[in-house]
Formats: sequence, structure tokens, C-alpha cells
Amino acid sequence: MSSPTPTNLSFDFTGQTVIHTGSAQGIGYTTAEFFLAHGARVIAVDLRAGDLTALAAEHKTLTVIEGDVADPETARSAVEAAEGQVSVLVNNAGLLRDRVHWKLSDDDWTRVIDVHLRGTFNFVREASPVMRASGYGRIINTTSYAGIRGNFGQVNYSAAKAGIIGLTKAAAKELAPFGITVNAISPNAQTAMIDSIPEARRLEIQNEVPMKRFSTTAEVVPAIAFLASQEAGYITGNVVQVDGGISI
Repeated sequence: MSSPTPTNLSFDFTGQTVIHTGSAQGIGYTTAEFFLAHGARVIAVDLRAGDLTALAAEHKTLTVIEGDVADPETARSAVEAAEGQVSVLVNNAGLLRDRVHWKLSDDDWTRVIDVHLRGTFNFVREASPVMRASGYGRIINTTSYAGIRGNFGQVNYSAAKAGIIGLTKAAAKELAPFGITVNAISPNAQTAMIDSIPEARRLEIQNEVPMKRFSTTAEVVPAIAFLASQEAGYITGNVVQVDGGISI
């Protein structure tokens, strides 16, 4: 017998705790606002609180943690703040140190790898035991088309984002028996990170997008929300491209 067709799909996160990194601006801030508006308790992590301080004053269900995601202690602090209940983990923290590879310093390489890839690993490692204990979890990692096809001047970033895809697929296999899904999104939104790219190169990237524009941060949120929802329980190990077609 086939399962009944769902008729009441909703993004209701009431009673769920969401840990979200890179939350002080851009996609992260918009996503944190979404989860708060849809009933979740949110543990928002960023190197600096920024606008999260004002948001926390409006929402008692928002806890802000200032810390470096590359430091395992930051992940431990976030999971401890969740007090034994983590339903959703969104790894979004990132930065750019763009140069052609022969001009990359050791720090340019290490810092980008540490924030993107090590940071994602730190939070997955800390959150997954809590999820396994409850038999439920949704993990969404942030990658990029650069990790799929490479990008000029971004050897460090491309390597980190490709690593996140590999981590996502491997963790999906390891955690599937526990009722936990692990997926990635590949956004291409107009954020401070994009704005930091020199204008000429930024326009080149924009022209490579079949839709000829970057998305808004709000256009990325529905993909995250769906992957984080109870309804997405049979989707795991995937990369959802919310990038206007640039990865085609």
C-alpha cells in the first residue's frame, strides 16, 4: 500500500532546538530569523554577535554564542547550551581569502580550511551524539559551486567546499541508521562575502549565472527550511543547488 499524500506540509519547528553557525549576517541571520519566527529555539554562533544582540533582545528563544567555529570548544559550548536537545544543525560560517594559489600564504590556506571544513566537522561531531540519542536530526552544511567545479583564485575555498561535500555524504551514510539526515546547500546569494570580491570579478561571476543575478538571502531560506523539516526525512547525502544555475 502506498503512503497517503501529505496535505498539511508546514515549516513548524515548535519545540525544536536549532544550532546555527555564521548567524550574524547574510544567509545566517535571515535563516535564524526564520527559525525563530517558526517556533524554534535557536543557538546562534558567530565570531562576533553583531546584529544578533538586538535580535536576542526581541526573542527570549535566541541564545547567542560568540566564538570561532574552528575551535572545538565553540561547538561544545553550543551543544551544551542546547541542554540535551538538538533537532537541527546548520553549518553556515565562512570567510574568503582569495588569491591565486602561488600567492596564498600558509595562513590563507589554513584559516579558510579551518573555518569552513574543520568548523563543519567540529559541529557535526558534537551535535550528532545528541541527535543519535533522540533518534532524530537534520544537519545542513553549506558548500558552494566552487567546491563542485573549482573557481579561479579560490584554491583554498574550493578545496574546503569540496571537502564539505565529501563530509556530508560520508556523515549521511554513518548517521542514516539513527534517523538523522545530512545534506548540503550550495547558495549563490548577495552577501557581505560576495561584496568583498573586487567589483570586476564580482560582475564576471554574476554574468556566469544563467539567471544573471545573485539571489537574495531570503531565496535561500526555503531550501534550508525544507531540509530541516520533518517532511524531508527520506532525503540525505544530497547537495541542493540554490545558485541560479551557475553550477550547471
